[in-house]
Amino acid sequence: MNELFLLALLFLAIGIGWLLGRRGSNRVSTAAELPSQYYKGLNYLLDGRPDGAVDAFITALEVNSETLETHIALGNVLRKKGEVDRAIRVHQNLLARPSLPRSQVHQAHLELARDYISAGLLDRAERLLLDLVEESQDLRRTAQRYLLEIYQSEREWKRAVEVALKLLPKKSLLGGSSPDTSKERGQNVAVALAHYYCEIAAGKIARGKLQQAHKLLQQALATDKQCVRASIMIGDVEYRSGHHKMAIKALRKVRAQDPGYIPETVSLLRQCYRELDDEGALKVYLQGCLDAHSSAILVLAVADDIREAQGNDAAGEFLSAQLARQPSLRGLSRLISTQIEQSEGEERNKLAVLQELVGRLVADKNAYRCVHCGFAGKHLHWFCPGCKTWGSIKTIRDTGTEEWNHP
Repeated sequence: MNELFLLALLFLAIGIGWLLGRRGSNRVSTAAELPSQYYKGLNYLLDGRPDGAVDAFITALEVNSETLETHIALGNVLRKKGEVDRAIRVHQNLLARPSLPRSQVHQAHLELARDYISAGLLDRAERLLLDLVEESQDLRRTAQRYLLEIYQSEREWKRAVEVALKLLPKKSLLGGSSPDTSKERGQNVAVALAHYYCEIAAGKIARGKLQQAHKLLQQALATDKQCVRASIMIGDVEYRSGHHKMAIKALRKVRAQDPGYIPETVSLLRQCYRELDDEGALKVYLQGCLDAHSSAILVLAVADDIREAQGNDAAGEFLSAQLARQPSLRGLSRLISTQIEQSEGEERNKLAVLQELVGRLVADKNAYRCVHCGFAGKHLHWFCPGCKTWGSIKTIRDTGTEEWNHP
């Protein structure tokens, strides 16, 4: 137990003492009126034995409407500290008291469900939350938010969709107000819902059900028109279906949605334009993207086009100019590659060694980072494992590593 936990318990002990003394508000309180368990809890706390203090305080503090918040606060401290078993006992102790008002019973149920989620007992938590959705108007949306967390962790995407649809603000023709969702936990429901549709669509694509996948992806865009993932997946579905122009249309939409994801479309765009025998149009598009939203991957894509059209020398000159503006390990690696192809003998061997060293540096660098929590990795994840946010991981904008920036 660290000092912060002991300090929290001390404050709780003071609060418990105040609440116990407050019972005698119509008479002068004396030390003798405080239960012996309270003093025993203080002794445990002062002796550095917080486990015993928790048990003593639970025994000392009678459960009623006035002390409910103190019990819940104690349980929350225990849960955050990792003492989930004790938190569960505290909140179960609340539910064992039939005298509590219905609204406070619901609050205790919510806290117990949070305990179960922390303990990984998701089935138990789900049952409690589903009961709250049915029984508590005040806590319904909060319970539904926690249900979303459970269904996400269990990859129950259809059930997540059902809950998310209920959380979406209702549109009223009479101009009625929707509930204020600005302070609710979790990210915007529409953003998450669009990704749930994408997850279901990914399963359909894997089973070759492209039409069903396309319909789901259109639903994703209808829910969140800025959903880059849905546009990229539609491009993939259209390409698989042989509709190359439609694929290009979907992929080029990403530029307007979020330019940071343009590099994720380059490979599939190249395949589509090749099928149409119109790689010149790709060159114009990529050059426009590069001028407005420069990135290492776009630089390499344009360099490939220059190499195919004008040869290694022109591609090398282009890469050298870009490196002078903004350094990049990927750009440097490609430049060395072009030089190797034009070299012979000892010079070629030295360049090969240099390229191997640069390649190792590139391999050690993370290519993506979450803009919310900083989680970093070498691959794109649509769901951040760190902060549990959808669509927050993007290519790292870090000169000398993965991304190019204009001054």
